[in-house]
Amino acid sequence: MVQHRSEHIVSSYEEELTHLTRHIIEMGGMVEQAINEATSALVRVDHDLAQIVIQNDKDIDKKQRGLDEMAVSMIARRQPMASDLRRIVASIHVATDLERIGDMAKSIARRTLQISDQHISPQLYSGVRHMSDLVLTQVSAALQNVTALEVDEAIRICEKDEEVDALYMSLFREFLTYMMEDPRNITDCTHLLFCAKNLERAGDHATNIVEAAYYIQTGANLIDEIEIRKERR
Repeated sequence: MVQHRSEHIVSSYEEELTHLTRHIIEMGGMVEQAINEATSALVRVDHDLAQIVIQNDKDIDKKQRGLDEMAVSMIARRQPMASDLRRIVASIHVATDLERIGDMAKSIARRTLQISDQHISPQLYSGVRHMSDLVLTQVSAALQNVTALEVDEAIRICEKDEEVDALYMSLFREFLTYMMEDPRNITDCTHLLFCAKNLERAGDHATNIVEAAYYIQTGANLIDEIEIRKERR
């Protein structure tokens, strides 16, 4: 009878951990949708869609609060140790990074509301769209690493962030050139520049999620692993 009760407790604990991870993935899906819709609203100058993104950010914030409460409750009741404790604590950090990415999407949507017409070069909008696609790939891969860590893939995601940074700097130069060519473009280009910066920061948060996933599985620092691999090359 005692053994049966013990197995039931362990099973319930594992179910709670699985439930926590499932909520992380659900929140990740909400954030991916937010980034995608915010960028679509920007590219099409769709104010109605931008308003939806802003409104939906409340659901992302609510999801994060629920995850925090769930994690804190598990720590208090279960008193986890070693890998389980890392998993729960890292989940809190992942939820925070996802919430920040949601904030980046909301910021892009708010900037979109300040753009009155799509009279800027389509090439510049295309650059932002491409940057958004890269970031969404990062976020999706990072979330996959939360449930099934692959060290080589985790390192690849971190290195991919350098590509996002390089694209941001390229767009930065393009926007400045476009503003100098015609001062009438300064306002809208400034909004686009801030949107690109929001996407670059979202990429940074995706990298943070990968580092958290690596920590969950190994208890080690991913950046240290990357540096060690570089030294071996």
